[in-house]
Amino acid sequence: MKILHINAINDVKSTGRICKELAAVHHEYGHETRVAHSTGPVTEGSYVIGDAVDVKLHALHARITGRQGYASRLATENLVREIERYGPDVVHLHNLHANYLHLKTLFDFLAVRDIPTVLTLHDCWFFTGKCTHYAAAGCDKWQHGCGGCPLLKSDIPSWLFDRTSEMLADKRRWLTAIPRLGVVGVSDWITTEARFSFLGQANVIRRIHNWVDLDVFRPVETSALRERLGLTGKTVLLGVASTWGEAKGLTAFLDLARSRPDDAFLLIGRLDDATLPDNVIHVPETNDARELARYYALADVFLNLSEEESFGNVTVEAMACGTPVVVIDATASPELVTDETGAVVSTRRLEDIAYGIDRVLARGKAAYSDACVTHARTNFALHDRARDYLDVYETLRYEKVRNAL
Repeated sequence: MKILHINAINDVKSTGRICKELAAVHHEYGHETRVAHSTGPVTEGSYVIGDAVDVKLHALHARITGRQGYASRLATENLVREIERYGPDVVHLHNLHANYLHLKTLFDFLAVRDIPTVLTLHDCWFFTGKCTHYAAAGCDKWQHGCGGCPLLKSDIPSWLFDRTSEMLADKRRWLTAIPRLGVVGVSDWITTEARFSFLGQANVIRRIHNWVDLDVFRPVETSALRERLGLTGKTVLLGVASTWGEAKGLTAFLDLARSRPDDAFLLIGRLDDATLPDNVIHVPETNDARELARYYALADVFLNLSEEESFGNVTVEAMACGTPVVVIDATASPELVTDETGAVVSTRRLEDIAYGIDRVLARGKAAYSDACVTHARTNFALHDRARDYLDVYETLRYEKVRNAL
């Protein structure tokens, strides 16, 4: 089977690693795989969509017109020609909202050519006007048509116009025209949300959890790293994000650090212009998964204070490294955690988070570690989830054979 992945980024960061790992396992199983992408490293067989100038012009067009995904026509026409040349049996769509695709051109092509198409809901964008998440804003307008967007200037921003109702109607028309469409949510939460949208009409809609590379994310010795960071003998509370901001709970994290001066806090990821308490160590974002695994394994407790998680890769990566977790009872986070692997707390309020941390520390990391590793290996193994995706691909391919009989 020939499988083509289309994603904003290749090889690195969350969805880039997902595409790389899924393609690699399917290649091991004897399938031919390629990734078409806008940014990220160029790897063997990958196809680069457009260029940096086109992305910047697309972003400017989106901000001025309020329409994101309506530029980059030439880059997308070139992609369509490459798809025709390659002749995939399945096209797998990931993150398309990074100013690099003319959506109508791509979706019309997939519909007219009746190519089995799978889209993975790494966030909520596919079934909203433009928003990747809406839970924190308390918005359910996507269920009725969007418009009057409360996140107009903060999530894929528009400077002037609210086109969210138009963009949602266009997505509905374009995607429902694809004869063989499979929708995969990466959590029970986002899959249920999608069922209440027009995506509920898809040929296949199911949950397939994300995974972690269990050869990389596993318990390792960290005494040397603790010594280098000056953390020997200290309780270490860890947070990880690609980019830190309010969506990831930055203020709550720093307030917590100020309230617990005897604990050490480790903050990994891009961080712009923040004044850090003395007990917070900041480590810049890293694309080295093995380095990241050492930080996870070093921590006594991992904190995911995000209220908007489609899945929560960082939560599972921490558990795979034997570290118990504390998460907020919102969106997908609680479905990843059991009483044996950490704590789920009601809100981001300081007292709620502190309660969860103290509950875990009272038992101690050692009481959780084996259960964390077992939970990760049982539920979030790459090869198991890769086989789940093959089942979806084969179901959609079989639809054409069945309909031809």
